[in-house]
Amino acid sequence: MFTDCSSKFPNKSLLLAVCAACIGGTFQYGYNISVINAPTTYVQSFINETWRERYQTNISEDVLTLLWSTIVSIFTVGGFIGVTIGGTLSVKLGRKGTLLTNNIFALTAALLIGLSYPTGLFELLIIGRFFTGINAGIGICVQPLYLGEIAPTSLRGAMGMGTSIFITIGILTGQVIGLKELLGKEEYWPILLSTTCIPAILQLLILPWFPESPRFLLIDRGDDEGCKKALKQLHCADYDCEWEDIEKERNNLVDFQAKKPWELLSDRSIRWQLLTIILLNAAQQLNGINAIYFYADYLFKQAGIPADTRPYVTVGTGACECITALTCGMLIECLGRKVLITGGYTLMSICCVLFTLTLTFQDASPVIPYLSMACVFAFILSFGLGPGGVTNILTTELFTQTSRPAAYMIAGSVNWLSFFFIGLVFPFIVVGQYCFLVFLVICSLMAVYIYLVIPETKNKTFLEIQNEFQTSKSRKDRSADGVGTTLLSTSI
Repeated sequence: MFTDCSSKFPNKSLLLAVCAACIGGTFQYGYNISVINAPTTYVQSFINETWRERYQTNISEDVLTLLWSTIVSIFTVGGFIGVTIGGTLSVKLGRKGTLLTNNIFALTAALLIGLSYPTGLFELLIIGRFFTGINAGIGICVQPLYLGEIAPTSLRGAMGMGTSIFITIGILTGQVIGLKELLGKEEYWPILLSTTCIPAILQLLILPWFPESPRFLLIDRGDDEGCKKALKQLHCADYDCEWEDIEKERNNLVDFQAKKPWELLSDRSIRWQLLTIILLNAAQQLNGINAIYFYADYLFKQAGIPADTRPYVTVGTGACECITALTCGMLIECLGRKVLITGGYTLMSICCVLFTLTLTFQDASPVIPYLSMACVFAFILSFGLGPGGVTNILTTELFTQTSRPAAYMIAGSVNWLSFFFIGLVFPFIVVGQYCFLVFLVICSLMAVYIYLVIPETKNKTFLEIQNEFQTSKSRKDRSADGVGTTLLSTSI
């Protein structure tokens, strides 16, 4: 008897589970990236005052810049450490267990940052930001795992979009709360930076009401009853197809244990999947989105927007990215992953060309700065529709249960290292408008690679996706053998 496994709309319990996982997961990543921008001058004044009280002299400009850069960039170091331990923790504690445990880092960070001002210890800011980085690194590694494993096959893309949707909501929330009308005043900056505890508390209150990943329960723990109970809560009564799919994957992975990252790197059977996620995660940081945000303030200034209203326009860019992520979530099960991410990189390539031209002829006409602003929003829209939303979903879908945690550790490490790299070298490659030619090359090459190598994963089980990659690999090997045979016969 044939059972229709497809479902157009998620169960309420599934939707709430996604929100509960995301609020303390990737929301924290986006929030802590953006919230640090508003109190920049206030934190620097606090460091200067503390230094003067300690050493009876003003801090030098170079040392102040170094300390502030450390406060900002230590978040990246923490993120890298978080992502390297996140996969291991998800195997030991489970996906849900790791997400709940991860809130210890956020609460500790909030406490340290909150105490930095009354104690006069700016070092606590550095340690606090380091812990927020660890929290964000674990969250961005484990949360997509949880979302991908609790969602039915027909809704895996839409539910997986929760990762990027909540990143953008986090960025937007940080921008809004940092406005002077809310917590953007000088006396409020310790409270502003300590608000990272609120999402952590919310997750600790809400997530325990929802089950562990059904795939983890059955494949990793062998808990049949726990898996069925979780599926029933997340998918209501109609969970037979998902149960059969998970059982097939378990039978296919008998005697297999969760792989370590180095084992994954040496496994030739999944080298194309591994190369794909490495390139996708590196390109997600190196595609020019950071450059767009760097130039945004300059372009708003050129367009004649007053300095005191520019923060509100910046909030507009955050809102734009948020709306695009939501749109991608609605389109992904209709158009598929491949169309969105290939189209996204193609549109970004076009924007790079237009951006180079508008920056080159910035003074040619009063209209040009407004065209540059349009390019900013078009680039953000293209990024949100494709690379920003689909990359994490593909990392989930291209691997089976035993390989997935290690794959996320590798993908996350590449992402955080690329984030650190672009922050380090970006000031040196910003040579006017022509830096966007570098991003044009990256976006164009990624569009071509995705079109040629990555199969469409929409409505396919994890085993079907793996088999499609294996079939593609066999065709390439046979093609290579055929070429070798032809060359041999020609030489004879």
